Amino acid sequence: MAKFHIKKDDQVIVLAGSDKGRTGKVLKVLVEKERAIVEGVNMVSKSTKPSAANPQGGIVKQEAPIHISNLSLIDPKSGKATRIRIEREGKNVKRIAKKSGEVIK
Repeated sequence: MAKFHIKKDDQVIVLAGSDKGRTGKVLKVLVEKERAIVEGVNMVSKSTKPSAANPQGGIVKQEAPIHISNLSLIDPKSGKATRIRIEREGKNVKRIAKKSGEVIK
């Protein structure tokens, strides 16, 4: 299983693609496909049949997965893209922003 620098509920910025520069919260990480679903990013229109939840049916806008390599964590201090450093203290693991040295989450 691959290890990623991005986890659920992280604030990320899109580095490449049509949504470049947009930010959002990670809703889900798809480990097997190396992709993540980010709130408000990579929106697609999907046709849906009528159901109990949506009796009218029609076209629904929803987020599509985006590749992990096109995402970067946002530095909590500066609000810009940053890489991370991992520090281990026994069993505890901390993710630290390389730009500011702030602990992420």
